[in-house]
Formats: sequence, structure tokens, C-alpha cells
Amino acid sequence: MSSMKAPEFFDGTQPFKVRSFIQSCQLIFHNDLEYFSQDRKKVLCATLFLIGRDAKWILPNLSNITNQEPSYLIDSWTLFEPQLFTLFEDPNEVRKAEAELDSLRMKGGGNVSLYIAYYIILVSRTGNWGERALIHHLRKGLPSRIWDQLASHHSRIDSLQYLIDITLELDTRYHERKKEKGNFQEKKPEESK
Repeated sequence: MSSMKAPEFFDGTQPFKVRSFIQSCQLIFHNDLEYFSQDRKKVLCATLFLIGRDAKWILPNLSNITNQEPSYLIDSWTLFEPQLFTLFEDPNEVRKAEAELDSLRMKGGGNVSLYIAYYIILVSRTGNWGERALIHHLRKGLPSRIWDQLASHHSRIDSLQYLIDITLELDTRYHERKKEKGNFQEKKPEESK
């Protein structure tokens, strides 16, 4: 854990932070798979960063550490993690993210990479919608300049990753071409002199 930044302390008072807390813990676990091969070590590590009301929730379970009897929360990350979400996440977060995803639109001249990055953040909060629904929502928010190119060159898109890749490629070409046109128009008056 020393080679990675520790997660911020989590007190449960800001529901929107539970997801980033869990993700920070998971990064630490994945950074040292050998050490964190047991769920108990994962739970105890995460518990070190719980404070306030969040810490009070787990304290009764910590008394079981010295007991020989297994504690369902202390010995199972797969039970501990969803329990944190149940207790401390905003119960409306999924609905809010779904509504925001449903209305997400990219501005015509905007940058696709920023749109896709925000789209991915929202998708991570919504649960599993399935590939077709995710493709539909990503396409729906794209500007017509990209829709037109997708329609004329890519008849069937079956993979979200392919759609992301091709959309980024089309957007890069669009911005390069726009820049070239701007440079050409700037040079044109000089050539006529």
C-alpha cells in the first residue's frame, strides 16, 4: 500500500463519495494482489479509512477479529462492499445518473473525448444496461456531423468499444479538417497579392 496513495477517509456523510472510496480501495488491492488475496485483508484495509458514522457502523464487527468464528462482513469483501453502498450511497444516484445519461447531448462543435468521458462516468453509476442500450445512448447524444458519418460509413455497430473508437477517429478528422480549412482561408488572401 505504500507505493500508492491511500484513499481519502470516508465518513459516510457525503453519499457521492462512497463510489470513489471503493474504487480507491480496489486500486490498492489490485496493486498488490498477493497481499490482498484474502477478503479479510481487503475489508480491514478499507476499515482503516472509515471515520465518523461510517466507522461506528463497522465497530461491532471488528470485535469479531480475535474470535475464531468468521464474521460475514469482516471475512467477505463481496458482502462488505455492497453493504457500504446500501448504507451510505444516495439511493437516488442510479435514477439521477440514468436521467442524466438519457438527456446527455454533445454540443455540435464540442470535443467527443470529453463527451465520451462523461458518458462513461454516468454509465458506471447506472449498473448494467447491456451493450445495445449503451450503444443507443452514446449514439443518441452525438451531434449530426458524427451521426451522418456513422450512417454513411458504418452500417452496423455491435460493440460499444468500436463505436467509441470510430467516433473518436471521426471527431479527430473533423477537427483536423476544420483546422486545415481555417489555415487555407488565412493563406488565401496572401496568395492573391
